[in-house]
Amino acid sequence: MLSVSNLHAFYGKSHVLHGVNLFVGRGEIVSLLGRNGVGRSTTIKAIMGLVAARGTVSFAGGENLVGLKPHEIALRGLGYVPEDRAIFPDITVRENLLLGMKTRAAAPRWTIEDMFRQFPRLKERADTAAGVLSGGEQQMLTLCRTLMGDPDLIMIDEPTEGLAPLIVAQVADFLRAIRERGIAILLVEQKLAIALDISDRVYVMGHGAVVFEGTPRALRANDRVREEWLAV
Repeated sequence: MLSVSNLHAFYGKSHVLHGVNLFVGRGEIVSLLGRNGVGRSTTIKAIMGLVAARGTVSFAGGENLVGLKPHEIALRGLGYVPEDRAIFPDITVRENLLLGMKTRAAAPRWTIEDMFRQFPRLKERADTAAGVLSGGEQQMLTLCRTLMGDPDLIMIDEPTEGLAPLIVAQVADFLRAIRERGIAILLVEQKLAIALDISDRVYVMGHGAVVFEGTPRALRANDRVREEWLAV
């Protein structure tokens, strides 16, 4: 579904990604793992058109997305949940969700009521300004707002960062529910145990390139990769 080939990315004169290759199939959860600063977030930003890049990003067999604007990429069916959540603080939870919707000929897979059933706390706070929500509630809202755009693949950057264990478990369950509806996920996640538990495949990054690709089981069995590229 998503194929990335020889992807390079730049912040000004800084060359951050050095020929990243990865693939996400339909309905897969694929995690990008690695220490902070190795290029995981930059990879999904480059795919989404948020940083200068060169290479090839093909989605659903379409044209190369590199060089397109973020809104043009979103309209092709890619969703993006940034690490900073980027909610609209001065409008309500419900209004944030409505802003995520886009017009499509087919009936959308997700409705506001779906979001409220998954996260009852959002329903309780539906008419509350989003800026007063807790960090966990804002993370739920950002995930749900992105899904309201009915993407075929969603890229999520550090969804469990700073969240309480109970909310982390809710987010993990929600990611599984997203996959069950046929939506692929490319996940940047620092918590190794969660990523290995929910992912179909993983990539490990180091120094702006992929240094390992395989199943969670294969990564668990590979002490060298975990010690060299993941251990803190």
